[in-house]
Amino acid sequence: MAKRARERARQERQDAKRTRRESGPDDASEPVEAADESALMEEFHELSERHAAGVVGQDAYDQERRRIFVELGIESEEDG
Repeated sequence: MAKRARERARQERQDAKRTRRESGPDDASEPVEAADESALMEEFHELSERHAAGVVGQDAYDQERRRIFVELGIESEEDG
């Protein structure tokens, strides 16, 4: 009997996950498209290299990194 209950609970969790995935993101923002995501990740990579080489200062690096991460959806505007 307990095995059936565990299996039913597992199935319900899978159904809930499937429903969340199909309904899309919870927030009202538009999802970042794959091409945009790749471009932003490349921009972050170049920024990190310039920072490591000493071309970009810490403040500028932090500011640009935050902008990129917000656009990617990794951080929110309220984080800080």
